[in-house]
Amino acid sequence: MEYRHLGRTGLQVSPLCLGTMNFGPETTEPDSYKIMDSALDSGVNFFDTADVYGWKQGEGVTEQIVGRWLEKNPGKRDRIVLATKVYGKMGDGPNDQKLSAYHIRKACEDSLRRLKTDHIDLYQMHHIDRGTPWEEVWQAMEQLVREGKVLYVGSSNFAGWNIAQANSLAASRHFMGLVAEQSLYNLNARMVELEVIPACQAFGLGLIPWSPLGGGLLGGALQKASEGRRASERIQKEIDKYRPQLEQYEALCQEIGQSPADVALAWLLHNPVVTAPIIGPRTQEQLDGALRAIEIKLTGDVLKKLDDIWPGPGGQAPEAYAW
Repeated sequence: MEYRHLGRTGLQVSPLCLGTMNFGPETTEPDSYKIMDSALDSGVNFFDTADVYGWKQGEGVTEQIVGRWLEKNPGKRDRIVLATKVYGKMGDGPNDQKLSAYHIRKACEDSLRRLKTDHIDLYQMHHIDRGTPWEEVWQAMEQLVREGKVLYVGSSNFAGWNIAQANSLAASRHFMGLVAEQSLYNLNARMVELEVIPACQAFGLGLIPWSPLGGGLLGGALQKASEGRRASERIQKEIDKYRPQLEQYEALCQEIGQSPADVALAWLLHNPVVTAPIIGPRTQEQLDGALRAIEIKLTGDVLKKLDDIWPGPGGQAPEAYAW
């Protein structure tokens, strides 16, 4: 496993990040333990979760599963880089969500309790909060860092100008600011190439793509449909919408002898701004498949063909739409 620096930090993480969103709702707790064990044994040291995962308000179901795994395996805490998120609605009170200093402090304490750890390695803002000033956000995060409860701060679903605004103010406060951004990014969702990726490059953030397989669309959707496997209505609509591109894509993958899911991950890993796509395996087999993508080296010719099939916005702004 070749590890990568997380953005401009000295922290080294695996080129794949284990997403835990399925733990609880889709994957049983014992199976979740097995997946975490196997991921760590395979060299994946970057684990991502969120306080809202599990989708039972205020319970932090997925964080609790990760916490019980850590409690059963105390030696493994120092072998992983543990990331979680703050922003989502965790109660019925007016301050039980978003990024006020009040909520950040309480949410962090609650996540630490559920995760059964004394610190969070990467604490990520799950969404921009337009109602809270950055002075308040950074004051709260700085306090958590001083107390040793948080090591690094990241963002998720931020616009490029949000990153610029946040890190410019952080610099004026002599604080490190954001070191990573989690964004929707895959072959079929390339909008972040306009401004988010350039912002990450300029401010030294590592990009952590979520939904790298487009919710299953890029994971061999046509083949799975033809084999009679059940797919969600949403995926069926996506297949109908993108059928010509999917036919070309899956034919290209077959031509180079790689699975569509592996090619989609490998394509992301060819981008130097990308630190680690988030994989969310529901089963051990899905984890094993994702790990194979690390070894795939796509040629320039294949990369060009992928661009032709799944064109991006035309580069970064403003050249993508002006001159």
